[in-house]
Amino acid sequence: MKVWACRMNKIAICPGSFDPVTNGHVEIIRRAAAMFDRVIVLVASNAMKRYLFSAEERKSLLCRCTADIPNVEVDCDEGLTALYAKRVGAAVIVKGLRALSDFDFEFQQALTNRKLNMAVETVFLPASAENMYLSSSMVKQVGMLGGDVSCFVPPEALPDILARIRL
Repeated sequence: MKVWACRMNKIAICPGSFDPVTNGHVEIIRRAAAMFDRVIVLVASNAMKRYLFSAEERKSLLCRCTADIPNVEVDCDEGLTALYAKRVGAAVIVKGLRALSDFDFEFQQALTNRKLNMAVETVFLPASAENMYLSSSMVKQVGMLGGDVSCFVPPEALPDILARIRL
C-alpha cells in the first residue's frame, strides 16, 4: 500500500472506542501518521456503551500496537472530541470509513465537531479493501463464538483479546 508522502505540519486526532483494536484501526493510524507531524489516538468513552475493555486497557493495547510509530501517542478522554482538539491544539480529526453506511454518521459528527470548534477539520480515510468489512463488533462476535480472530487484530493485542472474549 502506498502512503501519501507529503506531511502536513499539524496535530491530528484519531478518535474511536477501539474495543478492541483491529488491524483496520492500526491501518488508519499508520496512514494518518504518514500525513501529520503528531497523531493522538484518542480512546473515547461513552456512558451509553458497554465495553469489553476499560479505557485504560484500550489505551495500553493501542500503545503496544503503535509503539513502532514515533509520532503517535495515545490518550483517553470522556468529553467531546471537538473540545479535546481545542485543548491540545489539534487542527484535524481523522476518521476511517469502511462503507457508505459509515459516511452518514461520520459526516454528521464532522459537522457537529466543526460547529463546536471552527478550528478543526475532519479528514476521511477510506479503509483498504482488506479491512473494509472489519469492525470491533465483528471481532468480538467471531471470538465469542469460538472463531479465530488472529487475522483481524494486531499480534500485540491478540493475547489480551482472546483472554477477555473467551472468559
